[in-house]
Amino acid sequence: MFKDVVGQYEIKQRLLRSARDGVVPHAQLFCGASGAGKYPLALAYAQYLNCENPQAEDACGECASCLKYNRLAHPDLHFVFPIVKKTSPKMEVSDDYVSQWRQMLNRSPYFAYDQWLAEMDAENSQAQIFVRESEEIIRKLNLKIYEGKYKVMMVWLPEKFRQDTANKLLKIIEEPTPNTVFLLVSDAPEMILPTIQSRCQRINIPPLPKEAIAEALMQRFSLDETTANEVAHVANGSFTKALAILTNSEEQRYFLELFKGMMRASYSRNIKTIRAIADELSKIGRERQKNFLEYSRQMIREYFVSNVRRPELVYLNREEQEFGIKFSPFINERNIVDFAEELELASIHIEQNVNAKMVFFDLCLKITLLIKR
Repeated sequence: MFKDVVGQYEIKQRLLRSARDGVVPHAQLFCGASGAGKYPLALAYAQYLNCENPQAEDACGECASCLKYNRLAHPDLHFVFPIVKKTSPKMEVSDDYVSQWRQMLNRSPYFAYDQWLAEMDAENSQAQIFVRESEEIIRKLNLKIYEGKYKVMMVWLPEKFRQDTANKLLKIIEEPTPNTVFLLVSDAPEMILPTIQSRCQRINIPPLPKEAIAEALMQRFSLDETTANEVAHVANGSFTKALAILTNSEEQRYFLELFKGMMRASYSRNIKTIRAIADELSKIGRERQKNFLEYSRQMIREYFVSNVRRPELVYLNREEQEFGIKFSPFINERNIVDFAEELELASIHIEQNVNAKMVFFDLCLKITLLIKR
């Protein structure tokens, strides 16, 4: 419900006005900062649209429709999201994974792409929205409304549409069946097919202010004000990241150890150590490799900014800060751009299925030169 969404007061009011005035665009694209609450906002809006007794600021939470929304099981609410195809058992469309999807949402509607991949046991596979899904969407939307005011089709990460999937959906997004609402939630709207973007009303969700995150952490987890403010600062506008910090994310700690190992091996110019770290990185799976490279880009940026002695602009946890005491002087205006470019190039090569061991070995060799500038 809207009361469960952290911050975003202006967006909530805009959505409430839309529903109260009966001006409900048939296709809306929620996009913006990761972790700012795009999916919770879209889900709360869907519940409000079908609430049988809507209040001024939220759904009632008690009617038959709301109770079904609370269980994520309303017959007129449909979920679409990227999946990995499996043959045993056969998994081809979102409905095949809907029980895992509901489990994840019930834990928290604030989640990240890598969390969903882990939920599916995706291993090295990349999730997509396949053409069979478009056929399911069209079939569902051609059915009559069961009991709600609207049929709601919630599409998470439409940038993961395959080209053939997107093309098949153009007509029904432009001319949907009566009382149908598409709610698309995107982390990278620039990657969505322009013909789909043009059919949607765009809603930009800004990063959360530090105060909103801190207040939510104090209310939900009984944190003291100092700790809540520290976590909110490092989260940098993302409630999803704040939750990860609170749970002392094993993944983030693992990435930090990998980052430290890669930098130390490169600084030492020890080929045996470089080969060992490249070998370890080659075994963690493609999506985790991409996440690690994104984490490394973030670390390089933070260590560079920390050199200007503006702590309010630095978003590092204590362990990352401790490593930065000795490491940050090696990141400077002579190498920061090349560092970012080499990490980006490595990420592109991983995306293109280049041999990961070669990619990371080559990256470490390049870092040995950059780190000495």
